[in-house]
Amino acid sequence: MNIVLDTNVLVAGLLNPFGTCGEIVLMASSGKLTLSFDARILLEYSEVLRRTKFKFEEEKVAALLDYVAYHGKTVASSPLAHSLPDPDDEPFLEVAIASQAVCLVTGNKNHFPAERCQKIRIFSPKEFLMFYKKQKK
Repeated sequence: MNIVLDTNVLVAGLLNPFGTCGEIVLMASSGKLTLSFDARILLEYSEVLRRTKFKFEEEKVAALLDYVAYHGKTVASSPLAHSLPDPDDEPFLEVAIASQAVCLVTGNKNHFPAERCQKIRIFSPKEFLMFYKKQKK
């Protein structure tokens, strides 16, 4: 299943591997999910995961980023017709649209107003897991 994963879900999943976001990160790192991305998203992942406040081990961050780059889906996207409330979120929606992702998973659904998402489903981590489990029945 092809999805776009907002950085906040990735970080939350690594901080709490046994929580909802951790389950999603595990699904992505085990190949059950394909993460769509572009250079901007990969750069954001890299910058955020390497922040000293998170104390993630460099080797593990590098391995995760390599995995995403190798097993994910690199996408060339187009700018949105209408801006989002937080311009930093635009690459995620642009990639979701360009890659025809099943959805975008984020901890900040309010940053993605439905009228600007061009029919891309925006799920919270909990909503995504419920959706995923229904698809697999």
